[in-house]
Amino acid sequence: MADFHIKVLSVGGSIISPDGVDVEFLKQFRETILDYLSQDLQRKLIMVAGGGAPARIYQQAYRDIVPDPIPNEQDWIGIAATRLNARLLKGIFSDNCQDEVVIDPAAAETFSGRVLIAAGWKPGFSTDNDAVVLAEKFGADTVINLSNIDKIYTADPREDPSAKPIDQISWKDFREMVGNEWVPGKNLPFDPVAARRGSELGLKIICASGRDVKNLYKILNDQEFYGSVIGPR
Repeated sequence: MADFHIKVLSVGGSIISPDGVDVEFLKQFRETILDYLSQDLQRKLIMVAGGGAPARIYQQAYRDIVPDPIPNEQDWIGIAATRLNARLLKGIFSDNCQDEVVIDPAAAETFSGRVLIAAGWKPGFSTDNDAVVLAEKFGADTVINLSNIDKIYTADPREDPSAKPIDQISWKDFREMVGNEWVPGKNLPFDPVAARRGSELGLKIICASGRDVKNLYKILNDQEFYGSVIGPR
């Protein structure tokens, strides 16, 4: 893969399916990605789909029904949702995606087309970690984490009005912020397990709003963008 320029996108389920499938957004997203790829035949993209509303709704149903919910079971429910969203992305980019949806990033060997789609792997972490594993596997130095938040904040701005946006944060400071423990369904800018591995690899993580496709286009083209960066400048 040394001859190709590969970028990894962790596509949050919150932008694929915030309540139901966001068709209008996905149309714009598809146009943006295809435009980016058309400019240089050496460009390739890996997209890892999150779970979104299907994960949230079904995990909550499980917690409402079972008195002592098992974390692994909650994870498997979320993983099933990511695989549904990934199958949709594969269909959307079918002309450029020749490989099957990746469900075990550690075993991924082929990347035949311009786009590779991946989904949840196994319990213990989110699809952010899958994105980090695939970045290492295929030699990408950056993971673009797209979600429904525009930046990393010092606290959850929906709960703390004094929360401040962060433009750049070191891996050390970010890991102190999010901790080391994975909790299924917990809303964090980047999974603590993925953060640990990303820190070890020296990856750069860009966190930005996935819905702003113009901003996404700037990120993909290494232009000035609105968002937060974890790790190397």
